[in-house]
Amino acid sequence: MNVDPRQRLLPAGAAVVTVVLWASAFVAIRSAGQEYAPGALALGRLASGALALGVIWAIRREGLPPRGAWRGILLSGLLWFGFYMVALNWGEQQVDAGTAALVVNVGPLLIALLGARLLGDPMPPRLLAGMAVSFAGAVTVGLSMSGGGGSSVLGVVLCLLAAVAYAAGVVAQKPALGQASALQVTTFGCLVGTVACLPFAGQLVHQAAHAPMRATLGMVYLGVFPTALAFTTWAYALARTTASRMGATTYAVPALVVLMSWLALGEVPGVLTLVGGALCLAGVAVSRSRALGRSRRVAARQPRPEKVG
Repeated sequence: MNVDPRQRLLPAGAAVVTVVLWASAFVAIRSAGQEYAPGALALGRLASGALALGVIWAIRREGLPPRGAWRGILLSGLLWFGFYMVALNWGEQQVDAGTAALVVNVGPLLIALLGARLLGDPMPPRLLAGMAVSFAGAVTVGLSMSGGGGSSVLGVVLCLLAAVAYAAGVVAQKPALGQASALQVTTFGCLVGTVACLPFAGQLVHQAAHAPMRATLGMVYLGVFPTALAFTTWAYALARTTASRMGATTYAVPALVVLMSWLALGEVPGVLTLVGGALCLAGVAVSRSRALGRSRRVAARQPRPEKVG
């Protein structure tokens, strides 16, 4: 039975869009975070994302998600869209970028463990090996970017809590995608996160009145692209694979952050940073190669048509 190539390429393309935009978010957060407090930045980002998603949802007329999807939407909205973004923004103000990247990259490992425990996701050796290589790369990047005296215990704890919330949110989101569309799950998850961050509304209004336009546009960019677009492409890809494999894919983010910081901010990476980035990408390639290898083995076992004439 021939499989439509689009059924393989579209989820892979969606995953690529996600990791590229999420990598750009770290650069944008570094800029906007200088003018906006963690909660205000999270609320502004989520409100921008919810507005963009709401317009698309209304145009497509997808309606409300089924009742069975709401538990996953509420949990992912509170944990991932809400708590994660506030904790990450706050944590990045307490620690240097390298330490933040190192701690937050515990998230994909937690996704694999929770996915295996709660969702029954398989844990093949190739996936585990790829995640181990990528995590070693993330640690290498983190160590190479860490500076002395730039971290605090509070910051490390906040980044770790962000990683836990991220993993729990992804695992909660996966069952909801079996009952509702990627757009529905993302739109209403983002709306739940926005409502959860409303206590920061006064702070956002006050800081927006004094912040330079560059920082405000950066916050809107975070909402429209790394949130509205990237979370939707993530949900689309997640609905078509396991949470563990999607979590492993995000290990490409540290490598892309290094490249984008180099191009956009002029931060020239050292040799150790480049090595770590290469390890991240190599691990992702290993963890994502399982399905391709298996399909080739299955194809090889199929009887070949006999030649005629």
